[in-house]
Amino acid sequence: QGCDPFAQTQRSKLQHRRARINQQINKEMRMRAGAENLFRATSNHKVKETVALELSYVNSNLQLLKEELEELNSSVDVYQNDSESISVPMIPLGLKETKELDLLVPLKDLISEHYGEEGILFEKEIKEFMELRQAMRTPSRNEAGLELLMEYYNQLYFLDSRFFPPTKSLGVFFHWYDSLTGVPSHQRALAFEKGSVLFNIGALHTQIGARQDRASLPGLNQAIDAFQKAAGAFNYLKENFSNAPSLDMSAASLNMLVRLMVAQVQECVFEKMTLLRTQHDFLARLQLAQEAARVEDVYSLVHQTMTQAHVKDYVPFSWTTMVHVKSEHFKALSHYFAAIALCDCPAASDAELPEQEKAFIQFHVTMPEGPSLRILLQDPEERRKLGKAHLKKAIMKHEEAMRIHGLCKILRKMDILQEVLSFAHKRSLSKYSEIDHEEDFFETGDAPDIHPKTHQKPEIKSPNFSQVKVTDLFHRLGPLSVFSAKNKWYPARRVHLMRGENGFGFTLRGDSPVLIAGVIPGGCAAEAGLKEGDYIISVNGKDCKWSKHAEVVQLLKSTGEEGVEIGVITL
Repeated sequence: QGCDPFAQTQRSKLQHRRARINQQINKEMRMRAGAENLFRATSNHKVKETVALELSYVNSNLQLLKEELEELNSSVDVYQNDSESISVPMIPLGLKETKELDLLVPLKDLISEHYGEEGILFEKEIKEFMELRQAMRTPSRNEAGLELLMEYYNQLYFLDSRFFPPTKSLGVFFHWYDSLTGVPSHQRALAFEKGSVLFNIGALHTQIGARQDRASLPGLNQAIDAFQKAAGAFNYLKENFSNAPSLDMSAASLNMLVRLMVAQVQECVFEKMTLLRTQHDFLARLQLAQEAARVEDVYSLVHQTMTQAHVKDYVPFSWTTMVHVKSEHFKALSHYFAAIALCDCPAASDAELPEQEKAFIQFHVTMPEGPSLRILLQDPEERRKLGKAHLKKAIMKHEEAMRIHGLCKILRKMDILQEVLSFAHKRSLSKYSEIDHEEDFFETGDAPDIHPKTHQKPEIKSPNFSQVKVTDLFHRLGPLSVFSAKNKWYPARRVHLMRGENGFGFTLRGDSPVLIAGVIPGGCAAEAGLKEGDYIISVNGKDCKWSKHAEVVQLLKSTGEEGVEIGVITL
């Protein structure tokens, strides 16, 4: 079951508004296409003017609708958790919407034409499949919702094998709306349906990741797992489905989404480290600074990807801004933790010196100017100088993060992000005033950047489709090895055989379905026209498509004087 489409949760209201905007965009685009055709076709100057005016209206309507949709895509706060603790919001994706699909007639027709069975006898299976598709349009935001999408995805494998011949189209279109622009696309290829469901598996993982309470260790681990699985779904989609008609499934978009998910995992890893690091020694703080530098590094890469030509006009401005804000914010944190390590921890004793020297050599991207490492680590005044330089840089980066945040109208409404940025900024300012001495006449130098390093590399976890077991709904059509859309066979024949001196005059091999391995010349089977390679599909009216070798032999043995009627097909 999907979740109740009428349940008015915050998320479902959002998804309803998305669906409504999608339909309006669809209508406006049809009007635009019609107007453009008329504009090209007409030579009447007056008509051309009227159509041009109409087109400008339609285009401005489309612009407004796309802005409204962008605002919905930026409602990341709806997907966050309700806990009291303050954590930086994560970016989730809305699900792709699809239109209803009626497969009853096309599948019944194909069952009659291709399989030679009564289509009406399979109405129950077809309806069951359509109910599963309807349910998967509104999955619940938990493990059950993911299983529902996986179950439908796995059923599509059977649907493909049974009803999509390589040479002929089934004549149905799969309609899906772009997750970010709401623009509709349709294709006859089942691959588009599969790819869209896979996209929604990834999107649902992002929503599950965003809703976790990241103030606790279990919540953080679940968020890491969800974002890694989202990255895996988008990566699998990028590698296995090309030529998708909608922008959200283009290689450039999927590449951006994979990188965004990896960055969100890296951010959770940093949060996990701050939660676990109870000791405040020098080395632990250096590690935190390097961990923050790693988060800055991956968000910078996402920001570069989002501002590329193919992606820039398509990604919501609030996403690009949030990613940019985060890269500046984490750069500031890396300098802050470097300063704390230098200023709050006691100078190195002779015993601690070798270990601290080793860690500090690899800490900066370039070595800081000034005295040798040994003097720096053992002289409190030198440590304070370098710490002050790091804090100066941290404050500059905090201010830059707040400036960028202020440029985006949608982000300005997000109090929680504002709170996080301003708290970090004030913390760095108060530390600076604490270590700043009135008699400091030296010019505060420029602190080198911190070398990014992580203790937990994000994994891209590919979807494990085998974890949700499904049975083929159209099992009654027979084993897929023979009864599939790509195989063709002559119409089934019913043959009456009488037992002779050599039995029925043929030998059998194989299971499900059993195959005629050899026909004895001049025997009863040869006269009836049976050939080597024919499949036995029934014995005396009993369906044998799934029967084992021994079962068919037993049925043939138990026939009496009146002989036996067998149904066969020839591929």
